Amino acid sequence: MAMELESVFLNGTVGAGKTTTGETLHRLLADDGIGNAMIDLDQLRRSWPAPPTDRFNHELELRNLQSVAGNYRGVGVRRFILAGVLEDPAEMDRYRAALGGGKLMVIRLDAPLEAVQERLRNRHEPDSAELSWHLHRSVELHGILAEARLEAHVVAIGRRGPNEVAQAVRALVGW
Repeated sequence: MAMELESVFLNGTVGAGKTTTGETLHRLLADDGIGNAMIDLDQLRRSWPAPPTDRFNHELELRNLQSVAGNYRGVGVRRFILAGVLEDPAEMDRYRAALGGGKLMVIRLDAPLEAVQERLRNRHEPDSAELSWHLHRSVELHGILAEARLEAHVVAIGRRGPNEVAQAVRALVGW
């Protein structure tokens, strides 16, 4: 009998370290011989222009996730690591369905806004519209996610490095 699907959704504001944590967790699991797939949801929706009614290309992201997850399941992957943003509790079931069912645990990575904004300043050109947008969005999303409380657990980043954060996530998920 095939193992039930188990997935973790690394949630957090822009610049919180979701992708880095996901990539590190993927490597830790692979090093221990545990099959998994890490999916950066930003990459699944990276298309321009977005429809006026879906400014973050959410519908495209879910359609692409369904296809990509199906391909991974087809080669035996049963553990998924998603790095993205989940703001609406109604969307949890849509992500679970796109993955093909199973368990989906949401873990919010909580980094201090000062650290997040420093990362964003290092990632984007100074005085650019992109940096300005991301700085504003980081504050907005931080508040939205803290209030929504969609997560099963919160991992405070603080001064922890990616390996330590990924180990904390791994322990919470039980992998």
